Amino acid sequence: MEWSKAQRYLPYDQWSAAELLKLQAQATNSPYQLQYHIRPQSGLLNDPNGFCYFNGKYHVFYQSFPFGAVHGLKSWMHEASSDLVHWENLGLAILPDGKYDSHGAYSGSAIAIDDKLFLMYTGNHRDQNWQRTAYQLGAWMDKQNQITKVDQPLFKNDQAVTEHFRDPQILHQNGRYYAIIGAQDAQTKAGEILVYESLDLSSWQKVGRLNLDPLGYMIECPNLVYVDGRPVLFFCPQGLDKKQVHYDNIYPNMYLVLDEIDLATATVKVSQPLRQLDFGFDVYASQAFNQGTDCYLISWAGLPDITYPTDSENWANCLSQVKELHLKDNQLIQKPAKAMKSLRQNGEVFKDQTSLFKQTDNQYELSLTIDKNQLASLELAKDSTSSLKVKFDTINGKLTLTRDQGAFAQKYGLNRAVNLEANSDIKVDIFVDHSLIEIFVNGGQAVLTSRFFNLGTGIEFLAPCKYQATYWPIVK
Repeated sequence: MEWSKAQRYLPYDQWSAAELLKLQAQATNSPYQLQYHIRPQSGLLNDPNGFCYFNGKYHVFYQSFPFGAVHGLKSWMHEASSDLVHWENLGLAILPDGKYDSHGAYSGSAIAIDDKLFLMYTGNHRDQNWQRTAYQLGAWMDKQNQITKVDQPLFKNDQAVTEHFRDPQILHQNGRYYAIIGAQDAQTKAGEILVYESLDLSSWQKVGRLNLDPLGYMIECPNLVYVDGRPVLFFCPQGLDKKQVHYDNIYPNMYLVLDEIDLATATVKVSQPLRQLDFGFDVYASQAFNQGTDCYLISWAGLPDITYPTDSENWANCLSQVKELHLKDNQLIQKPAKAMKSLRQNGEVFKDQTSLFKQTDNQYELSLTIDKNQLASLELAKDSTSSLKVKFDTINGKLTLTRDQGAFAQKYGLNRAVNLEANSDIKVDIFVDHSLIEIFVNGGQAVLTSRFFNLGTGIEFLAPCKYQATYWPIVK
């Protein structure tokens, strides 16, 4: 289906309940539908927003267009959890129904203030000539999850930046509120991160631009957290020069471990290199937050400007599982949230046998150790014609994920790889949820998150090898 501009931006109240129910049923009945991850009830899901802890629950919102697998008139959907694993869908949270978000309630963040949650997000407004103004907007959520928008914009893009000015993260430090925002410089057309400050959430002043090297033509989804006490900055630099850091996806999701950051002067000190957050095919717009000294992260398991096979079924994308973050040797360690273990059913142990299962329900966790000094190739989602391949080279130290079946995004390559220590065992924890695979390597030293659309369900090694494994079916 080709979507016209008018269809993409049709107000929500002009869609019928019958149309929405039909779309929800189509998404639910998809053979690719996820079972233990956050996924859209219908239509398109993208960026996670407002990830936080408030009123005894974890909350995450996400970008939603409920009426099709396209980037149309965006709203916020709301999910809540007591353990970061079992999520309850609380429905639409922010509708694009005001003057300043008339063409979409776009990405943002949240912060608990006294007994309410303050939401800060980008509102897109277009005039009759289709010229866009990006407003940074606010809203309050009470303990009953009722949301009231702030009447007037907090601020909008000025002449120093283009219309690409979005995704605010709100922070509170040293008695002031700060917002870091992705932007594009109006003169150089370079991506940048801007800092704004406020004493009262109403009156905002621009502090300046973070003093980072040029990073592509647009920075999306900047996100500052503290991991084991160190400031870590996540962001998505579109058009990043691959000479700065290699990546294969259409757009990368990166992070910087900072030595220092001072939001009051918009300055950073950094001695560590720019690094990829995830080595898989499909991660973008990750958002993290601090709860005390703990730090948690969730990602959109998808990418902008990529067509996915479920688009024809009128739904697309999902969120990753939540990861707990730590630092080791100035690199990020990502581990599954502790409550993921509560989803495990009775485990089954395997050792050195070539075939594990001819058929599964494609909803499982597989913990696997491949012995050093050998080559091995594991096939997942396997049937007579296709499989998803994980290749282990414990001689040279390399893990490769191959997604060679299915005709989508092939121009960006069929393999994703991560280099590891040579002559050593490789330990992985593999989570599969029908059309999503998440591979945690060596205790979270690296993660590969990817969508796949094979309908096979077997698990087999291509040839004998030395390994130990435990398989758990997962039931939410």
